[in-house]
Formats: sequence, structure tokens, C-alpha cells
Amino acid sequence: MTETQTNRNHKSSVFTMLFSDPPAALELYNAVTGQNYPLDTKIEIVTLSNALFKGQLNDVAFVVDDRLIVLMEHQSTINNNIPLRMLMYLGREYERITKGKDLYREKLIKIPAPEFIVLYNGKDEFPDFKELRLSDSFKTKSKGNLELVASVYNINKGRNAEIASKSPVLNGYNELIAEINKNRKTMEPSEAIESAIKSCVKRNILVYFLENHASEVFEYAFY
Repeated sequence: MTETQTNRNHKSSVFTMLFSDPPAALELYNAVTGQNYPLDTKIEIVTLSNALFKGQLNDVAFVVDDRLIVLMEHQSTINNNIPLRMLMYLGREYERITKGKDLYREKLIKIPAPEFIVLYNGKDEFPDFKELRLSDSFKTKSKGNLELVASVYNINKGRNAEIASKSPVLNGYNELIAEINKNRKTMEPSEAIESAIKSCVKRNILVYFLENHASEVFEYAFY
């Protein structure tokens, strides 16, 4: 496995663990979108699993108040195929939601409206915000009757600071990843991660998560 693959697995897995907690997912959604859903809002985590590879298929997916289904991906490399991937994920989610319902009956079946969010914190230069569209993948100039727009936010430390300021968990995540990346310039990978964990705990960053999941952070780093 290449360093890039290792880095992506590490980041995405830590990201998934952090934001598979319903309160953290809601906090992040509010921070990114500017919404203000209250803390007691019903959140259902529906991240797709991949039994074949014993892990998640997408990064984080959750339903907000039975009305919205949010597909959220973390990227450490720029991937222009993310709208197509999200379309496939959404199809699986709707299949799960409508399971047992008769799609051939006349009565309209109500489904949660989708939102597609990508959070980027790779090393390549990227704007604070960019939209990626499924129609850009089409082989014809015609846009057809199908579109999917993924909103991409650069969450590197110092970028889109207002988002991190509204989500302590995301801010802590950014601090952890920035510390690991800084350490890896002069340390072996295991030492870089251990030092970053100790530094974050000392600075009161993600203390509960890191004290209880340090072993998983190491596992994902070397998956």
C-alpha cells in the first residue's frame, strides 16, 4: 500500500469514527451548512458497510430528523469522481429506506432529501469551496435529466476557519491531523502519531476520543 493510500485510510477512518457519533455529526452538519438544528434532533447514522473488506463503504452518512439524508466524504486527495460515487451510495441508501415498500403502488413514497458534502484536507492546493457536478462526467454536452452536486470545503488548518470554530470536534480533528503531518517530516510514522496523540491530549484536544481510541488511530494509520 502506498503512502497516499495509507494516509487516506488513516484520515478517513479517524474521521469516520469521530463523526459516526450522532451529536458530532449534527454539530458538523450545522457548522458546514449554517443550519441550527437543536441538540435533541433525531440523528440516525446510516453509513454503508462493506462486509467483503470488513469496513465502511462510504465515510459518514446520516439522516437528520427523518427529512434529510446527508452523505459526507472526507478526501485527502482531489477526486473528481466523487459525484458518481455519491450517486451510487445514495441509490443504496434509498434502497434500504424503501425496503419492504411497494414501489409499484400509486401512492407516493416519501424519502429524505439528499445533501452531498465533501471535506478536503490534502496537501495539494484547493479553493475554500468548490462544487463538483455529476454532469461533468457525461460523455455528451447535453446535461440530460440527472444532476448531482457535491459541495467541497477545504478544511485544512487555517481554511474555512468559521466552520472549525463552530465544530469543536472538527477543529480537534484538524489539529490532530496537522500535528501528525508536521511530525512525519522528522519522525517515523508510529512515533509521529504517538507524539501527536500526546500533544493533543496535553492541549485538551479530543481527550476522551484519543484516550479511548488511540489503538485504533494506530491501526488505521498502518492498515
